[in-house]
Amino acid sequence: MKPNGFPDRRLTGPAQLDDPSLVQRMPHQCLIRLKGVFTTLRSAEHRAANYLVSQPDQIAGCNVADVARRAGCSQATVVRLARKLGYDGFPELRADFRNFEPGPVYEKIRESNHLDAREIVSRIFDASIVALKDTRQLLDMEAYERALDAFVRAERLAFIGIGNAAVVAHDAYLKFLRIGVTCFQSADPDLQLVLARSQLRKGDVLLAISYSGASKPLLHAVKQARQTGVVVILITNFPQAPLTRWADIVLLTAVFQKHVSQEVAAKRIAQLCIVESLYANYLIRKGAVPQRKLKQSNAALILNKIQ
Repeated sequence: MKPNGFPDRRLTGPAQLDDPSLVQRMPHQCLIRLKGVFTTLRSAEHRAANYLVSQPDQIAGCNVADVARRAGCSQATVVRLARKLGYDGFPELRADFRNFEPGPVYEKIRESNHLDAREIVSRIFDASIVALKDTRQLLDMEAYERALDAFVRAERLAFIGIGNAAVVAHDAYLKFLRIGVTCFQSADPDLQLVLARSQLRKGDVLLAISYSGASKPLLHAVKQARQTGVVVILITNFPQAPLTRWADIVLLTAVFQKHVSQEVAAKRIAQLCIVESLYANYLIRKGAVPQRKLKQSNAALILNKIQ
């Protein structure tokens, strides 16, 4: 135990950041961002992160030299970690620790919980709620505005994803198709390369969706698109993921809650909400023409409804 009574917590893996007690002791934004960058931290940055997690009550009263000395790293490392966590520097990180209020604790679903069906339903919905709130708080609105501007300027749009991320890409495709936008979508890696290289032109938009940001097929497609001058927008959960280095604009989700199968709950819901908001803003920005197309599409679809 540390002198203040808190355990000397060492970050040997991202699962330790799921400890519910951390929500009560650390700024939520800091904790969420630490989860997002954890696997990219260098050894010295790990030591600084260990100090944040094991001694969060001390940060508000420390300067950068104090943290560096106690963590066993350099002051430059502390500043670098602060910037990886989305702060301008250590003073902003410290201010966050000084001003934060403990957030709600959401219980994970484990096989050992022996919960009834209603309780599982409740926890799944709670996980979705916290994922959406975290994503909304984390979303970089300057990046979002640039993404929206790129959508509005583009003549053609393409949406790609692999696995169940392809469902989100297909949903985006259907939305924009209904309002008359020339757009493409594919879950097939070969066709994704074709779309990126031969169907899109300079100034068009390729929206790639990958929770991990480490999908090799998407990386190939994104590289092809960049060579053509296409604007690449990436929706991912990890700011230091490989795909982020090839994207012009990155829109981050903040989804980490897992359920009993170890599948990350609600990751697609957060992605769908970003897509939905881009679509709604696009409709407003473009005005009468897409709105007229939408009315025409909706009128046509009445034929498939039971009256």
